[in-house]
Amino acid sequence: MSHRRNDQIDMVVPFVHFRDQRETMERPFFSIAKQKRLKEIDYTSPDGSVWVRVLPNQAYGMATIWDADILIWAASTICEMKKRGRNDIPRKLHFMPYDLLKGIGRETGGRQYKLLRDALFRLQSTSVRTNIRAEKAKRKERQFSWIDSFDDTIDEETNASRGMSITLSDWFYEGVLMDGGVLAIDPAYFGITGGRERWLYRIARKHAGGAGEGGFAISLPTLFEKSGAEGTYRRFKFEIAKIAKADELPGFVLRLEDKERGEPHLRMIRRDLVTDEVLVEAAPKPKRTRKPKAAPALPLFRHLSDETIALCRKAHPGWDVYGLKTEFDHWLEGDANREPKNYESAFLGFAERFVRDAN
Repeated sequence: MSHRRNDQIDMVVPFVHFRDQRETMERPFFSIAKQKRLKEIDYTSPDGSVWVRVLPNQAYGMATIWDADILIWAASTICEMKKRGRNDIPRKLHFMPYDLLKGIGRETGGRQYKLLRDALFRLQSTSVRTNIRAEKAKRKERQFSWIDSFDDTIDEETNASRGMSITLSDWFYEGVLMDGGVLAIDPAYFGITGGRERWLYRIARKHAGGAGEGGFAISLPTLFEKSGAEGTYRRFKFEIAKIAKADELPGFVLRLEDKERGEPHLRMIRRDLVTDEVLVEAAPKPKRTRKPKAAPALPLFRHLSDETIALCRKAHPGWDVYGLKTEFDHWLEGDANREPKNYESAFLGFAERFVRDAN
């Protein structure tokens, strides 16, 4: 009986946070282009200590940054099981296509089901080689695909899926479970439509998330190498300048800084830490990222003011304000009648109850 249970759909859990695997956020592991990519990525860090090589399949192309949403879903599922105290966390995850698509903010029609299968083909057929996680003084490299395999059970009468499963690679699975292996991301990430914008969000979250008021600055040539982009540096520089001018990334401010000598730098700062009145006044107001029609009804684009953040931190020292915000958003999603008239006041009340109950 227990063997049959493992083959059933038992992996659908409500996410407290979405999690991304930290090491995949700052290196060029995925194509950021929407068109099929057949050119490999060959990246070496400036100091020569880290290298990544990604080889696409000639039939399916390279796994894209949109395909990586499936890996974010998988990492989030594993972290949720770990949080709930499950000891036998599997590499093979079972799910219904509808639940996965809805979870990552996608539409759930027949076309999206086909696109999901295409994404799984790319994740399985893309080959990655890297020395990340190699011990010092030891030469070690790993080769893997993002998923080892996937299954899809089809109803012969209706031709509808009765459930799917993916088996994660050892490398990705180990990376999610290791200490500090994941970072929480804003659910608004799934509404970002541009490949460069998605990639920039992951870079910003990785480097600027805990960098303080000064944020994180990186030269554009170095950023270009980290992107693995196929185009020219000149084109990349133009696109980054356009993205920085629009300044629409959820949670992060982008500023292009010209240097007296050399190429410009891109500075990334958490929006809640931008206190310079001139900078705030000059910055374009963040626009709402396009949300797919079938996306979860989360209040993705509500932001907490500096005053509310300060009040929350003072009342609950040691607690992650953004983690509490995510808890609150998911609680709101559970019932349309919970929609508050004053979001920030309701958030403070929720945080008070949540922290009290947790203690």
